[in-house]
Amino acid sequence: MMNVHERKHALPFAWPAPPLNVALVEPEIPPNTGNIARLCAATGATLHLVGRLGFRLTSAQLRRAGLDYWDSVDLVRHDSIPAFAEALAGRRFFYYSTRGRASYASVVYEPGDVLVFGGESGGLPDALLDANEPNVLGIPILTERVRSLNLATAAGIVLYEALRQIDLRSASGV
Repeated sequence: MMNVHERKHALPFAWPAPPLNVALVEPEIPPNTGNIARLCAATGATLHLVGRLGFRLTSAQLRRAGLDYWDSVDLVRHDSIPAFAEALAGRRFFYYSTRGRASYASVVYEPGDVLVFGGESGGLPDALLDANEPNVLGIPILTERVRSLNLATAAGIVLYEALRQIDLRSASGV
């Protein structure tokens, strides 16, 4: 009998090598981080947690949101932004913020890219955004209605756009 959680069909897809990286700088809400961890497990992306967390990694809410996928998450913990930047030196970093003047979809993503998101209440630090202005991107929204998207939703949008582009180029031989 098939496990209820098994996929019935594997979809053809060119997964990037090296994998993409998703970084959360000082996330605050355990279910968002748990959902992003599950997203990373589903895509092979490495999850980086940077700086002070607004919860413990043993939080029941965090574990529940990630379900039984935690063993499949490549999780790396960094004490600070400088330690994180040093650990991934040589990679391309993109920062997602409501301050972004260019769309997340305007970038040509490559395997190994680092997708950086800030905490739920304050986003990424201004100094980090200022120092990386050309690589600060946003997700279009009707701003007169909504200030920002949920962190897990934003990470899913961006990660799957990067994966879509990489898969498309692989399929076309580019």
